Amino acid sequence: MILDRRTLVLGAAATLAGCDRLAKNEAFREVLFSAENFHKWAQRSLMARNALAHEFRPDQISPFFRPNGTANPNTPEYKALWRNGFADWRLRIGGLVERPLALSLADLRAFPHREQITRHDCVEGWSAIGKWRGVVLNQILDAARLRDGARYIVFRCADDMGGGQGYYESIDLTDAFHPQTILAFALNDQPLRVANGAPLRLRVERQLGYKHAKYLMQIEAVATMDGIGGGKGGYWEDHAGYDWYAGI
Repeated sequence: MILDRRTLVLGAAATLAGCDRLAKNEAFREVLFSAENFHKWAQRSLMARNALAHEFRPDQISPFFRPNGTANPNTPEYKALWRNGFADWRLRIGGLVERPLALSLADLRAFPHREQITRHDCVEGWSAIGKWRGVVLNQILDAARLRDGARYIVFRCADDMGGGQGYYESIDLTDAFHPQTILAFALNDQPLRVANGAPLRLRVERQLGYKHAKYLMQIEAVATMDGIGGGKGGYWEDHAGYDWYAGI
């Protein structure tokens, strides 16, 4: 029997709770992350580049979409944005682009929307089904006009992780241009709650939940991860040895 990555995750995480505890468990990390290259190869070689993650019916939506990780960045800067209903918030798009952008929530809502009901699979072993609405990321990248040298898209977040290195994540252009990769501003037909990543979060549906960066502040197109955080492509990748590619 061939076990998929989600089976490995659920089995290994059944008796563990919380990313911090998981990060300290070497055996868990070996089981979870040893298959990175296989899963990347399988998704990229055996499946169509734009193969969709399964989408569910409205009656299958979970009654409660559990927050995970940080439930509130709680920094002075974030609290000021929240108190003003995020009217002053801007998503900045820069790096290797020809047209840097600074987009408000109103700007994002003016783009065509995509809705999708998908399952969120957490590294801790739980899952939830939610209906997301947002802008397909490729529309934003097309508007910014990527330069030829761009290979990765980096997402920087309002969460400073307790005063240390801020939370960030990254994906390559294959996932960035996938039709289900969206910048979501609504969950289950309501604006995102703070606990779920307000005002904007990434949904990259073919990867585990820690890749779905919350509290987005900046998107940067880069040629390499060198010099960004610890150089491994994401906060948990740098600090806990999580794989950069978390395909499911």
